[in-house]
Amino acid sequence: MVTLKSKHIYLRALEPEDLEFVYKVENDESIWHLSHTQTPYSRFLVKQYLENAHQDIYEAKQLRLVISSYDNETLGLIDVFDFDFKNKRAGIGIVITDEASRGKGFGSEALSLLINYCFSKLQLHQLFCNISENNKASLTLFENKGFKRVGLKKEWNFTNNGVENEYLLQLINK
Repeated sequence: MVTLKSKHIYLRALEPEDLEFVYKVENDESIWHLSHTQTPYSRFLVKQYLENAHQDIYEAKQLRLVISSYDNETLGLIDVFDFDFKNKRAGIGIVITDEASRGKGFGSEALSLLINYCFSKLQLHQLFCNISENNKASLTLFENKGFKRVGLKKEWNFTNNGVENEYLLQLINK
C-alpha cells in the first residue's frame, strides 16, 4: 500500500510475531502515562488482542499500526482511536519505543502517513490528540503537522510528580 510508505519508514498491520514487542510496550511503565495505563498486560491478553487486530476500523473503532524501517526494525506504534464515523473524527497517538530512534524524523514521517491515510482513505474531517503540557517533543511534533491547541484541561492527569495539565489539539481536514 503506497499510502502507508515514506522515504525511511512504512506503517504495517500488527502480526502475530509482534506479540513480544506489543507486550513489552504495553508493560513499559515509563510510558504508561501516555496511554493512561495503570496495570500490566499479560501475554495472554496481548495475544488475544493480536488475534482480533484483523477487525475493521469501523467495527473496532480503532486501528493500531507498527512503525517499521525498511530494514524491518520495529520502531514504534501509531494508533487511531475513538474512531467516530458519524462525526468523521478520530484521535491519534504515537510512540517511538527505542530512545535511540527518537529525534530522527521517524515519528514525523509516521504521523504524516497516518494523517494522509485518515483524510484520504477514511474521509475523516478532523483528527485530535491529547498531550501533556510537559511533553514538549510531542507538542512540537503535532504542531509541526498543523495541529492547533484548542483547549487546556487543567490538572487533568495525576502523575508521580503531581498533577499535570493536558492540551487538546485538533487538525481539521481542509
